[in-house]
Amino acid sequence: MSAAFHIALINPEIGPNTGNIGRLCLGLNATLHLVHPLGFSTDDKAVRRAGLDYWKHVDVVEHADPTAFWLWAIGRRVRLFSTKVERPYTEASWAKGDVAVFGPESKGLDEELFLQHPTFTIPMNGPIRSLNLANAVAVVGYSALRDIQPELF
Repeated sequence: MSAAFHIALINPEIGPNTGNIGRLCLGLNATLHLVHPLGFSTDDKAVRRAGLDYWKHVDVVEHADPTAFWLWAIGRRVRLFSTKVERPYTEASWAKGDVAVFGPESKGLDEELFLQHPTFTIPMNGPIRSLNLANAVAVVGYSALRDIQPELF
């Protein structure tokens, strides 16, 4: 079965977050795109040590750098996610093959990208700056899946 949609992590820094997102991608039938440089290793030894026994089932595409990723994304519907905008993620519409893009944990996406692609946020209450990356991807991922495969809901 082909992927319902794509989740891209630009320069992810924390291996356990990416491991959780990989497991999530299996549940969503989404392809995970990892854009180098990464803050961790994805070699077989590192994956085994982290206990990611499901990793071999995750559809993972690695891109050498952001330029390679954005070349791949040409012609695809891309949605960015950031804490630096006001538009809620619930305003995003999704179709099969769309791409959800998230930035590195420490700084998020470069703001100049916001001029090129629709950008959304996950509204939050309280004194926090952001959600954990894996949690943010889960919120957005299931919202996308609801649009793409409504029969599951």
